[in-house]
Amino acid sequence: MEPCLHPVSQHEQPLPTRRNDLLARLSPQTVYDLAIVGGGATGLGLALDAASRGYRVVLVESDDFAKGTSSRSTKLVHGGVRYLAQGNIALVREALHERSTLLRNAPHIAQPLPFVMPLYAWWEKPFYGVGLKAYDALAGKSGLGATVFLSRQETERCLPSVQMAGLRGGVKYWDGQFNDAKLALALARSAALRGALLLNHMRATRLRYADERVCGLQAEDALTGETHTIEARCVVNATGVWVDALRAQDGAQQRMVAPSQGVHMVVDKKFLPGHAGLMIPKTADGRVLFAVPWLGQVILGTTDTPRDDLAREPLAFEEEIDFILQESARYLRYPPKRSDVKSIWVGLRPLVKPPQDEGNNTKALSREHTVVVSRSGLVTVTGGKWTTYRAMAQEVLDRCVDSGLLASRGPAQTEDMPLVGADAGANAASDAAARVSMSEPEGVHSYGSEQVWLGQLPGTQNWLTPSLSEAMVRFAARYEYALRLEDVLARRSRLLFLDAQRAAEIAPEVGQILASETGIDPDVPGFLKLAAQYTLA
Repeated sequence: MEPCLHPVSQHEQPLPTRRNDLLARLSPQTVYDLAIVGGGATGLGLALDAASRGYRVVLVESDDFAKGTSSRSTKLVHGGVRYLAQGNIALVREALHERSTLLRNAPHIAQPLPFVMPLYAWWEKPFYGVGLKAYDALAGKSGLGATVFLSRQETERCLPSVQMAGLRGGVKYWDGQFNDAKLALALARSAALRGALLLNHMRATRLRYADERVCGLQAEDALTGETHTIEARCVVNATGVWVDALRAQDGAQQRMVAPSQGVHMVVDKKFLPGHAGLMIPKTADGRVLFAVPWLGQVILGTTDTPRDDLAREPLAFEEEIDFILQESARYLRYPPKRSDVKSIWVGLRPLVKPPQDEGNNTKALSREHTVVVSRSGLVTVTGGKWTTYRAMAQEVLDRCVDSGLLASRGPAQTEDMPLVGADAGANAASDAAARVSMSEPEGVHSYGSEQVWLGQLPGTQNWLTPSLSEAMVRFAARYEYALRLEDVLARRSRLLFLDAQRAAEIAPEVGQILASETGIDPDVPGFLKLAAQYTLA
């Protein structure tokens, strides 16, 4: 069995992620307990859970960790206020508990954030106020701050750019905010410290069978074309909206997922100054609208539009762009225009319809996600949201045990497990009002306790842009699995998601630094083409 390094000191030197060293561990003679396909929130959370219980784990991701939906969220760690209105108390209670757990285990990546709901109609105060007070009650000791009613003037102080015409007041409540791609990397690296082998840019091409039971998979290195055989006692399909491709190989006849896309646009912080987010629970067409301060900019979104294809880089529809800008104009005194958009990005969400005839078939307790075990033993999980990733992973692994695919190795260990970079002494939920760093630009503070190691790398004073230094690029290559330019500028740094034009401007210099570290072509032309898709010019 591969060494399990738990418990992990939060101040150990980071574990290197050199590609050749990782590939050298991928031996066809090794039989893994668990092979995970998909490096998003669910797959990475599962890898950490399994490795911390002592299972031998390998995870393969066809592109980069969190390349898909998991890096394109609205950046909220929340209990789901809208589910409360639907009467789904159990789901809200679970999510509020997991919100508290995430804020505690990754305080350098996730912090509490106040939200203000401006009120324009007489009935909104009692209607939404009662719901949010119930939200507080469900949170209990996990609450981040009390819901309070605001006068017209207090609402303007919290939201200096709010539309004042017709404003009656507001209600302020608390939820959480995080850097989704940064959390994905923290999960991957925390799992690696506990013995898991994780490989990005490694595509699962087909399943392997013995006696009509899944016993592993074939994978192809996206960088070299080399194929690898992976033997495993249990295979989990955690590929998000793309789960049906692997299920089809396993003989599934029904589609499990219908994708829906959510569009987000980023504008300058001047459009929403301050540290509070703006939340509109019901827009003109019944959707929810957020304006959220994030990493020195403001995110506007989101939409919920069905689509038939599964593009890796889906594009926004013109009507979605118009919708966000028009609705923003209703609630912001100085509404942004198309020319103000610094970056636009789209994520696909899985709308799940669990198949009815799949052998040993199980739904998760939460209707937000679904777990299915096929007749051949392939385990598929999809749906859910970032906030409950840990609970989902725990449920999937427990299902693998209950189905006889894995032997039990005790309960989950992840509820009180600080992730890489966390200061074990921090109390993230103790002083909600003081913790607003997610609203500030990226910087060395986002590395948490690993700042000391970042400071020892070459280029600490060579700032390529105010939020990215040469040392950060080297850190991404040495310790964060970064191989391509997109890996660095989209997910180790969030510059592509914050200012696509600026990301394109520094791409050649970042590419040179990355290539000097990895010896691999960083694909600068490919990134420049991608960056053009993130603009409205």
